[in-house]
Amino acid sequence: MTDSIAARREIGGRIYEIDPDKDRLDFGLIHHFLAECSHWARGIPRDVLRRAIAHSLAFGLYCDGEQIGFARVVTDEATFAYLADVFVVAGKRNAGLGQWLVEAILADSRLQHLRRWLLVTRDAKGIYQRCGFGQLAAGLSYLERFDPDPCNHQAGAEREPALARS
Repeated sequence: MTDSIAARREIGGRIYEIDPDKDRLDFGLIHHFLAECSHWARGIPRDVLRRAIAHSLAFGLYCDGEQIGFARVVTDEATFAYLADVFVVAGKRNAGLGQWLVEAILADSRLQHLRRWLLVTRDAKGIYQRCGFGQLAAGLSYLERFDPDPCNHQAGAEREPALARS
């Protein structure tokens, strides 16, 4: 057990914990889920995921010491945070653990008093709404610059501008 536990609860005799200690993360589990099971990071290379975790706040969700979930926050710890890669493994879903994970992240002392939190979801809108997320403020637009295959571009290679490909 580490001293960094952010939240702990007992459910049915099992101990659940949320821990921001990156050394405790099961990278194999995280990579497998994101690369093989998620719709948003399918195929992500191991080295790209390692960099993403290294440059984010990371939170593991554990049941009796075994990792069963994950989330990370990209943040400047002053004004802005982006919640990403949130998941609970299939056999542990629908027990409120995902919402509990998000609530624990929102309560983290490093992330208090931020002006804006963002996230993108396809099918978990209800969880995030219960945690205080809502539609963008009136008059704001969500915009993105999206590269569907950033991992397969050669470094320094010339790329055709997006507008020229239409």
